[in-house]
Amino acid sequence: MENPVKNFWDLKLEALKDALEKNNFDVYLTRSAADAKTLVLDTLLPELAPQTVSRGGSLTHIQTGIYAELKDRQGITILDTYDKNLPPEEAYELRRQSLLVDLFITGTNAVTEKGRLVNLDMIGNRVAAITFGPKNVIILVGRNKIVVDVDEAIERIKTYAAPVNVMRLEKKTPCLQTGVCQNCKSPERICNAWTIS
Repeated sequence: MENPVKNFWDLKLEALKDALEKNNFDVYLTRSAADAKTLVLDTLLPELAPQTVSRGGSLTHIQTGIYAELKDRQGITILDTYDKNLPPEEAYELRRQSLLVDLFITGTNAVTEKGRLVNLDMIGNRVAAITFGPKNVIILVGRNKIVVDVDEAIERIKTYAAPVNVMRLEKKTPCLQTGVCQNCKSPERICNAWTIS
């Protein structure tokens, strides 16, 4: 067989697409981050015509370049809830307002082969937006997020996603030192709101 790795991923992603669609998600497959960016900016954005846009704490959204390009678009108001210059109270209020935007863009911590999104959030703004509020939500998912089931999703989150996010956000929690979630009681704990969509 020519290119077995590509064939493997084509089969796996088509099966995942079917599972997600059975769970009422609209799914678009792209081959790369650049293709995802083109899909969002050149196809989905014109279809949705949002006037207000916000985002969850997604590195995928940043790494694709979508966020940088959206900030420069005319006619779109960006609610930047991650602006480091905002006082915490203003950032929090913007996160509440983000639940009413026309378009919310985020990632997910894990997606199961049966088409379930599993997420863990610090204050709940991202998971709330995924489940209800914004008129439209785009969830960017790399194939590195695919897991077999919910148990594996939780394991991925506790042993990778949560510790990495703690390190990125420079929170003072035990997993900063251990690299594994400790179910801590730290005041800076980011593991507070679980959702399975």
